[in-house]
Amino acid sequence: MHDFLLDLNQACHQWRRLNRAFVPAVERDEWVARYFEILAAGYAAQPPPLTSPKSKGKPKQTPAKNLLDALMARAEQVLVMLDDLSLPFTNNLAERDLRMAKVQQKISGTFRSASGATTFCRIRSYLSTMQKQGHTMLSSLVAVFRGKPLPVAWGS
Repeated sequence: MHDFLLDLNQACHQWRRLNRAFVPAVERDEWVARYFEILAAGYAAQPPPLTSPKSKGKPKQTPAKNLLDALMARAEQVLVMLDDLSLPFTNNLAERDLRMAKVQQKISGTFRSASGATTFCRIRSYLSTMQKQGHTMLSSLVAVFRGKPLPVAWGS
């Protein structure tokens, strides 16, 4: 599955370079079929759940089985980039945006107030947006302190 997802990402980059909005139907269907073949092979390779006479309830699943179930349940979300090449392959940008808030919490233990947390998030959000739009953090902050913050460009 790892290799499949990396190959899929590379194929989507190639289609983006050709200025396509989505992967053509024939190729899309091949990717979807390959995805479900890999899931089927993963399910087939799973050992039967272990049951002990003392345990009650459902037998515990393996982490691999949990991953297979999640990939099956979220197949549409995993493969969404085939239908909309403008979507990123990962959510790394969102995770990076949240990381600073978590670091702040880790260092100080918490925010002192809800308004402090809100202010921190507003500043980080503004700076992150400006950085993604190609502005430097310093120029963005200077504009704010001069009373003329740079406009936030909304997606098209």
